[in-house]
Amino acid sequence: MKNRILAVDDDQDILNMLTLFFEMYTPRYLIDTAVDGESAIKQLTKAPDLILLDVNLPDTDGFTLIDQIRQVTSVPIIFLTARVSDQDKIHGLSSGGDDYVVKPFSLGELAARIDAHLRRETTPKHQDQVAAFGSIVINYTAQTVTVGAQLLNLPLKQYQLIEVLSQNPNQVFSREQLYERVWGYDANGDDHVIAEHVRRIRQQFEQWQVTTPIETVWGVGYRWQN
Repeated sequence: MKNRILAVDDDQDILNMLTLFFEMYTPRYLIDTAVDGESAIKQLTKAPDLILLDVNLPDTDGFTLIDQIRQVTSVPIIFLTARVSDQDKIHGLSSGGDDYVVKPFSLGELAARIDAHLRRETTPKHQDQVAAFGSIVINYTAQTVTVGAQLLNLPLKQYQLIEVLSQNPNQVFSREQLYERVWGYDANGDDHVIAEHVRRIRQQFEQWQVTTPIETVWGVGYRWQN
């Protein structure tokens, strides 16, 4: 079984070099690439086994991005960066990185480090099921929702509403349908409670300056905008 590597770097030449190297010379790996933090978060849905992470990115920095990544996965992360100071290395390792490789680097040495980190993964591999919608990341396995590095404090029913809607993007659900999905067919209650829960969900997102993807379809119900 091939291991999947996610390479995150704003230098397309480096990404091309890594892709060529891993695809042609070390075919036991699959490689995905991302040029910024937003696309890196989306690539986490492919469940990489190891991440190569640049520090300098156009929309964020690696030290900030790793906080978001660690909300989703605990796979090894190797920083690839031109920053050479001891302080930068300490910052990278203390922020959740597993290794630190300084540019320019030897592809052979990098491959050896990747092999070493993957060999240390002695426990059975477990990958969470996740989905990313911009800065919003939903971990369906852990039943968590994060905005950037911030974990939302969602009661179970509110998380379940997000789960139903986000797993069926652009599909319109009536309040009755959502009530049945979350509370069950045999539950007794007012389906207008859905509107209140949606309002509270929106408040949580707006607290972190993000508009919830839950859209009201007037006279019908709600849908998740993809």
